[in-house]
Amino acid sequence: MFSILLALIYLSFISLGLPDSLLGSAWPLMVSEFAVPVSYAGMVSMIISAGTIVSSLLSDRLTRKLGAGLVTAISVLMTAGALLGFALSGSFVVLCILAIPYGLGAGAVDAALNNYVALHLTSKHMSWLHCFWGVGASVSPYIMGWAIGAGHGWRTGYGIVSVIQMLLTFLLFVTLPLWKKKQVRDAQTEVAEAPLGLRGAVRIRGVKAILLCFFAYCAFESTAGLWASTYLVQSRGIDSQTAATFASLFYLGITVGRFLCGFIADRLGDRVMIRCGVIVMLVGVVLILLPVGVSVTALIGLIVAGIGGAPVYPSIIHSTPSNFGKENSHAIVGIQMASAYTGSTLMPPVFGLIAEHINIALFPCYLAVFVLLMLVMSETVNRAMNVRKVNG
Repeated sequence: MFSILLALIYLSFISLGLPDSLLGSAWPLMVSEFAVPVSYAGMVSMIISAGTIVSSLLSDRLTRKLGAGLVTAISVLMTAGALLGFALSGSFVVLCILAIPYGLGAGAVDAALNNYVALHLTSKHMSWLHCFWGVGASVSPYIMGWAIGAGHGWRTGYGIVSVIQMLLTFLLFVTLPLWKKKQVRDAQTEVAEAPLGLRGAVRIRGVKAILLCFFAYCAFESTAGLWASTYLVQSRGIDSQTAATFASLFYLGITVGRFLCGFIADRLGDRVMIRCGVIVMLVGVVLILLPVGVSVTALIGLIVAGIGGAPVYPSIIHSTPSNFGKENSHAIVGIQMASAYTGSTLMPPVFGLIAEHINIALFPCYLAVFVLLMLVMSETVNRAMNVRKVNG
């Protein structure tokens, strides 16, 4: 029976990735239909991000009260309903209203699923599951592209993804007894605890450092994904088609890297995977930074950085119960998700200001700051855990 639940979790991670690329794919058509400025996409995105941060911070209380299975089912239902609302919406204001449940659902399911996997599955599954998230994020632009190319419009693209989410919601509600059986077995070995809360979580040794590490990783990933192509064109003189291709290869490197990491993650352990990943990311940034006449090093560096980033996110999540205790993982994973969303939401626009008012050539230096912050914070966590083991 657990194999059925495992398959469902894999499907859920694909579902997590599906909505993430839809807005960017559809916005060129949506902006003309709603007669709003192009920049208004950022407004919708910010509302979604704010919702994910809020629901991530509340996920500890929700998961303890309702269980991971029910939280996942309700969250996917909320996301499916919001996507359907996007498909039927008649104004930009409605989009902004629908972005609230869109974000709330996305953040709650992300935190609940990641914590469940960290508690109950091995490190290899965490890597492969996040690889499946990449599959979902890669598939949705093709769904939107097909809908638009076939003359059905962007609304059909949103509708198709909504139907997929609704089918998954049905499966999640039908299989709730599988989650509950697992939770009953776990409850026999765990002491019931009151929700830890944000204030209680950050008092734990190493938590502040891991939050900064997670913030830095997601800031790096989202900044590289958004600005790499522009940097390659404007600063390195690469043609736009090649730049766009290699910018997409950055995300492909992350997705493929997570698939490959799944084969070695259990053997090496989360700590080694994080350390190796950050070092490879640093090598990639150095390659981008090299002031050589041939720009091929920058292109290679972008792929190397993506591959290096592959194990960092899943390994940080998976190490949470062992680092900070199973009884605390619900709260800390939720706060980590909030920290991640904050980094990915705020830091790319900050670099946009740097590029506009100073120089876009600072792109690799900006990325280097986050990699070095990751390295320092991850090693700070390792030292804190070593001290804890010595003190018993």
